[in-house]
Amino acid sequence: MEATGTDEVDKLKTKFISAWNNMKYSWVLKTKTYFSRNSPVLLLGKCYHFKYEDEDKMLPATSGCTIEDHVIAGNVEEFRKDFISRIWLTYREEFPQIEGSALTTDCGWGCTLRTGQMLLAQGLILHFLGRAWTWPDALNIENSDSESWTSHTVKKFTASFEASLSGERELKTPTISLKETIGKYSDDHEMRNEMYHRKIISWFGDSPLALFGLHQLIEYGKKSGKKAGDWYGPAVVAHILRKAVEEARHPDLQGITIYVAQDCTVYNSDVIDKQSASMTSDNADDKAVIILVPVRLGGERTNTDYLEFVKGILSLEYCVGIIGGKPKQSYYFAGFQDDSLIYMDPHYCQSFVDVSIKDFPLETFHCPSPKKMSFRKMDPSCTIGFYCRNVQDFERASEEITKFT
Repeated sequence: MEATGTDEVDKLKTKFISAWNNMKYSWVLKTKTYFSRNSPVLLLGKCYHFKYEDEDKMLPATSGCTIEDHVIAGNVEEFRKDFISRIWLTYREEFPQIEGSALTTDCGWGCTLRTGQMLLAQGLILHFLGRAWTWPDALNIENSDSESWTSHTVKKFTASFEASLSGERELKTPTISLKETIGKYSDDHEMRNEMYHRKIISWFGDSPLALFGLHQLIEYGKKSGKKAGDWYGPAVVAHILRKAVEEARHPDLQGITIYVAQDCTVYNSDVIDKQSASMTSDNADDKAVIILVPVRLGGERTNTDYLEFVKGILSLEYCVGIIGGKPKQSYYFAGFQDDSLIYMDPHYCQSFVDVSIKDFPLETFHCPSPKKMSFRKMDPSCTIGFYCRNVQDFERASEEITKFT
């Protein structure tokens, strides 16, 4: 009886912490990210120049980013569309319970898994859609209003905690997107792109069956001694992603693999073997590969001598981002301006979306505005990602990367 009582206390404690984290990470503040018009902005190998054009034209208030001197720049809209088109994976709540735990949210502990998902998602975007692809609806995304969110969050916290006490969990079914998929796209190419866009997002859904969803990643993490609720480091997540891709049996994923560097070293022969391995008789093409390189850029703090190295890496067309962040806070680094890194933040709790329903809403999987952080604040432990479509691509990438090492 005593053991049972202890179990009940532990379950109640878990539910309370989950409800508290849901409130903490749902609290949205109106913040602006400032960009200089005098320096180029690099985003995953693409360069944007925010040059002076017209003093009368102002950056839309909903963009979440502002140009210094309050002037719009030449490629601001192109940059926004490109950034918003990247897949954003954040904390979620009210998803199906994680096996072996009482958790129905990853708030407060799952951020590195989320940034790992974002990096893998970008690799899959390159694989299926290419770097030039952007989401047609990207510029229709708007920032959330802070007042409505804060009041909504308090109500959510109360309801969530009351439900947890009673042992009831209500899975919310999201509303269908305002725009119908059928008839929305002008040609077969656009329809194909949207099909893959949705398919890629669905692979990261928060359900036990999603190939790269949180539930599956946690299952693969058990072999590394991790469980739901633990802190996951960038290196551990790299190996979890490798395992997830290796175990994926979806026909569309048979042409891609993941290689994780050993001791910061990429062995060219091993990568080429991995790209050439398991080629069937009816498919003579090389496999695409996502290369993950766990590194440490300094001792207790990041060595500023690595700044140019990081900037060089993010400037490459092969780069799919960096799983990094600040101590105990993981971010997905995707670009930079001057000495500041541009990132997507997973520390924002959103409601579960059932990606199995037709035309599930896409808006919460795309970040409305970028954030910036000084390179000096970066945690030295991170994982760098690259995508190479074939062996020739890998050989070219190796030559480029060697210039920065």
